[in-house]
Amino acid sequence: MAGANGLKRARSPARSISPPPTKRAIKSTVTEKTVAAFFTPVSQKQEVQKKVSWRLVDNSLIIGKYADPDKEARQPSSTDAKRKVAAFDLDSTLIKTASGNTFPKGPNDWKWWHATVPGKIKELNSEGYQIVVISNQGAIKLQKDNKPGKGESKSLGNFKEKVNAVLRSLDTPLSVYAAVQKDGYRKPRMGMWREFQEDYDLDVAGVDLPNSVFVGDAAGRPGDHSCSDRDFAENIGIPFKTPEEFFLNAAPEPYTRTFEPLLYLPSDTVEPPPTPFSKEHPQELVIFCGSPGAGKSTFYWNHLQSLGYERVNQDALKSRDKCLKVAREHLTSGRSVAVDNTNPESATRKLWIDLARTLDIPIRCIYFTAPTTVCQHNNAVRAANPDLNPESRDLVPTIAFTGFSSKLQEPTVEEGFHDVYRVDFRFQGSEATREIWRQHWIGFKPVKTK
Repeated sequence: MAGANGLKRARSPARSISPPPTKRAIKSTVTEKTVAAFFTPVSQKQEVQKKVSWRLVDNSLIIGKYADPDKEARQPSSTDAKRKVAAFDLDSTLIKTASGNTFPKGPNDWKWWHATVPGKIKELNSEGYQIVVISNQGAIKLQKDNKPGKGESKSLGNFKEKVNAVLRSLDTPLSVYAAVQKDGYRKPRMGMWREFQEDYDLDVAGVDLPNSVFVGDAAGRPGDHSCSDRDFAENIGIPFKTPEEFFLNAAPEPYTRTFEPLLYLPSDTVEPPPTPFSKEHPQELVIFCGSPGAGKSTFYWNHLQSLGYERVNQDALKSRDKCLKVAREHLTSGRSVAVDNTNPESATRKLWIDLARTLDIPIRCIYFTAPTTVCQHNNAVRAANPDLNPESRDLVPTIAFTGFSSKLQEPTVEEGFHDVYRVDFRFQGSEATREIWRQHWIGFKPVKTK
């Protein structure tokens, strides 16, 4: 995904990356019938049992479907016509708490976001829109083994009870998709959208994207908790509106994005390539300084391995002391070494400078300057796309990025380095990789304005 000033090493041959499959191949671990039975609360009324079905996908995605053949949306007249979709977030978009609290006190603590919501939903259905609710629900906790007889968590029960009440009140055919994990289903990632498309065969028939809409409150406005709804709509390629714009015909409000992937993609302007890294001494100790996700390992595999450097990495060796020990063994055997660690502080780097001085070996530093938001984005892309994650690295927690930034002391030659080679982030990759990287993967909080 990146080269000398970039992110991700590609795979042989020709180090190309294949895009992920269009059709999701993962299957649920339980049958739809079993999950439907598990998700049916005892207290549910018979009328609702006939219309609402629940299922679980990958122990991560909860899907509730309210169906009524007498009220199904009018289908397009032509079998070749694409379907219009009206998609909505749930909380603070269709409903809000009746108590005024940020989070509901219980399953009955809700009311319509505005009195116009039910009528607008029914109107969309009459106009032939396929209506769907797509919501992040991180507060819901699932049992590890969701099987009949083992019960369900209180948070899940409360959510289902609330949604059942909302669906009964609307009495309009629609489905609710709720992502409860921080995985590929969570907005702004497109897992829920892909699942919805498959459920309604829209991955075959197609969606009329320009005439569809996604409505959500996480729009990057001052005071919004994130920009994930707006980013989700952009990933899909459909128009976006806030609840105020859609239900109240309000004018669009200003918004900001903390991170815009398109700004980091190559433009048509031809930029001079960076000066290539080269080995300047028969034997060297090179240490990296850079955040997780800054492209350090990619740089090693793409540029240093072929120059004969042995890689020392704390993720693999588990401790700094072990890294120092292994590096010393390589160096005393006459081999050059590249230390693929973050090394944010001068005190940490001094340990390596002292080792080089003890062995009378030149030491150099490669400084990776990618901004924190780029590194977090790279981390999310890598973790969610196995084809771009050859070392099968887990998602790095946010604290690792903020921790590096708080500790960072930029390296200088005055510390004792022969030189400091700077690597600025530059995306490099195939068109398929570019298409993946340009999407929004993290619901960043909006930029604070004074």
